[in-house]
Amino acid sequence: MDNIRKIIHIDLDAFFCAVEELRDPSLRGKPFAVGGSPTGRGVVASCSYPARQFGVHSAMPMSQALRLCPQLIVVRSRHSDYSAVSRQVMARLRALTPLVEQLSIDEAFLDVTGLDRPATLLARELQQTIREELDLPCSLGVATNKLVAKIANNVGKAQAGGDGPPNAIQVVPPGQEAAFLAPLPCEELWGVGPKTAARLHELGMETIGDMARFPEAELERLFGKHGRDLARRAKGIDERPVTTHREAKSVSQETTFRRDVSDGAELRQALRRLSEGVARRLQRKRLAGSTVKLKLRWSDFTTPTRQTTLRQPTDDAGQIYTAVLKLFEPLWRPGQAVRLLGVGVTNLDERPYQPRLWDMETEAFRRAEAAYEKERRLRAVVEALEARYGEEVLRRGVEG
Repeated sequence: MDNIRKIIHIDLDAFFCAVEELRDPSLRGKPFAVGGSPTGRGVVASCSYPARQFGVHSAMPMSQALRLCPQLIVVRSRHSDYSAVSRQVMARLRALTPLVEQLSIDEAFLDVTGLDRPATLLARELQQTIREELDLPCSLGVATNKLVAKIANNVGKAQAGGDGPPNAIQVVPPGQEAAFLAPLPCEELWGVGPKTAARLHELGMETIGDMARFPEAELERLFGKHGRDLARRAKGIDERPVTTHREAKSVSQETTFRRDVSDGAELRQALRRLSEGVARRLQRKRLAGSTVKLKLRWSDFTTPTRQTTLRQPTDDAGQIYTAVLKLFEPLWRPGQAVRLLGVGVTNLDERPYQPRLWDMETEAFRRAEAAYEKERRLRAVVEALEARYGEEVLRRGVEG
């Protein structure tokens, strides 16, 4: 029994709203939503539990949310505040155990296997600590692996009901993983999207238990390696460790226009700004990427994407913009209205300065070394200015 893992999944309840209630206590108990302006293309980033009683939910257009709940209070997002509070929460988690895998600004896994006390008791104490020290509600799932702990948290919150934060703790005892998952719908299982779910239903599988009873070899035949993974997950098997360091898989930035834009100069300028934003993020993370991606959304919400692979990884805004412009030009027709633009870079790697050995004694190398050092100092100045005054303090000039 000593090798049984103890995993906790924690999710802060309506986190953005909870932070806003700390700033303005008069919001408590009222229907409100955090997000963009309802007069533009704003969407709901988070909404209070009273607002959810009217059918408001995240990712919904703010204008639609107001139609569902005319008395809805709209609060503009304050991401710097949310990030600051998130760091305080994560500090409490790491005070309990160094084995913390942060999934997002308001969600994380903890591995407490090495602690003597029962995981259920640790979860209760952690919930109490976050409530008493930070005045934030949170829900937790406790199990022997990440998959079941995450699903347990979802189930606990769904069963809590009421018009306030669930503050739930759902525990799945060791050995009960498959039994806990069995009655849940297939869609609750990680890796089951709409298409996979539709195919499973065609095969007569409605619950995770149905999947667990289905012959594993047949699932593998139908879905390939993914089918074998689904069979294991349906039985509650998940051997993934809690990973304390998450490598970035991509860096991207996008913008949704307040109105559809059909002016080519304005669209190209937006692509330049997005390219500069992606480059800044790459440089801060000391990363470079070799694949550049373009994302567009037309007025009818059709969303084509294109990508190209460069010869060498880059973190340079000019190179990213040049690459994305080559993707944009053949895709966009003059006068065609665009709702959203996005730029991303993938296939990332660390960006050390690696001179070629045979160049090290040449004049070209000395010039390159001096240029690199000049660029490094310039970036340090730019990062200091942006840290103090915001990312928009410096903008690329436009030639007249």
